[in-house]
Amino acid sequence: MPEKTQYLEGDLEEKLISNLQQFLMELGKGFAFIARQYRMNIGGRHFRLDLLFYHRILKCFVLVDLKRGEIDHTDVGQMNLYLNYFKKEEATDGDNEPVGILLGAYKDHILVEYATSSITNRVLLAKYQLYLPDKAQLEKALNRLLED
Repeated sequence: MPEKTQYLEGDLEEKLISNLQQFLMELGKGFAFIARQYRMNIGGRHFRLDLLFYHRILKCFVLVDLKRGEIDHTDVGQMNLYLNYFKKEEATDGDNEPVGILLGAYKDHILVEYATSSITNRVLLAKYQLYLPDKAQLEKALNRLLED
């Protein structure tokens, strides 16, 4: 994505969807795209999950929620809600427990540790980059990895 000072979650989602094949290849083998803005009715309230996949090898739903800023404890709680919903309402016989992925621009490691420490659901948090670092930064990072 071109570098801008501010993005909307919808901008990131749109870019991922328009490059879905490449995004799926980056996720790895076995992912099948189910829906964008998947609607859930929980307790009479409507919620929307940004992206929904099914992993045919792991036999589980993979829920992806995009955050344009920092991932915080409310995002973790919301994903936990979604995962519990999918376990009870969407999974069928033979499905394994769903996995949640929160993709954000950055995260506070201590806050995330406390927010996820007693959750039994599988919630993965990752940082996305809107563009690749320049060649010099990539070479420096690669050399550090090779030295270890």
